Amino acid sequence: MTVRSVSITAVALIGVIAVVLVGAQGRHPVSGRRIAGVMGHEGAAWLERPERESEEAPSKAIAALKIHPGQTVADIGAGSGYYAVRLADAVGPRGLVYATDLQPQMLALIKQKIDAAAIRNIEMILGSETESRLPAAAVDLAIMVDVYHELAQPQAFLASLKKSLRPNARLVLIEFRKEDPRVPIREEHKMSVAEARTELEAEDFRFDQVIDVLPWQHILVFRPAAIAAK
Repeated sequence: MTVRSVSITAVALIGVIAVVLVGAQGRHPVSGRRIAGVMGHEGAAWLERPERESEEAPSKAIAALKIHPGQTVADIGAGSGYYAVRLADAVGPRGLVYATDLQPQMLALIKQKIDAAAIRNIEMILGSETESRLPAAAVDLAIMVDVYHELAQPQAFLASLKKSLRPNARLVLIEFRKEDPRVPIREEHKMSVAEARTELEAEDFRFDQVIDVLPWQHILVFRPAAIAAK
C-alpha cells in the first residue's frame, strides 16, 4: 500500500467515525484548544483496522516506552483493547494492565477479547469524565492513546489520575502531530507538543521528553512535578 493510499484510507475512516462522536465539549481553559468529541463504541472497528500497524506503528510505540515485566500500566480510554492486550504482553504474567473507558460497551468488547485469548493480567475499570477510578499509588505508567484531546474535563481528570501514580511514574500521551499538516486526521483530533506542555504543566506535571519515532504521532512523556522533585 502506498503512502498516498494509506492517507486516503485514513481520511475516509475519520469521516465515517465523525458520525459516531459525542459532541465537542468546548475549549480548554488554559490553552484555548478545542476539545474533541469522544468516539462512540460504534466506531470501535476503526481501532482494530488492519492498517493500524502500518499507519501508527503501535508495536514501535510500546517498544519505545521500555516497559519492564512486572510493572502496572493503566491504558486510559482503552476503547476496544487494542493497546491493552499488547501492553499485557509487555508487562508479562507478573504485571498488570488496568483498561479503563467511559463506555460500558467498550469494556464489553475488551472482555470478549481477553476471554477469548485467556488473558489474565488485564482488569477493567469504568471511569468517568472527572475520575480515573484507578487505585491510589498503584500505576507505574499511565498511557492515553489518542485520548487526552477528548477529555471533557481534563483538569479534574488529571487531578484524579495523579493520585494513582507511583513515585517516578510516567504519564504518556500519544497524539497525532498538529505541527504536521500531512497527518490526515481532523484538526481537533491532533495536538502539538506546545499545547500538551501548556495544559499539563499548568496541572503540575513536568515535561520529560518527546519521542518521535511514529509515522503520524508524538509520544509525549510527563511526570508529576511533585513526585519528580523527590
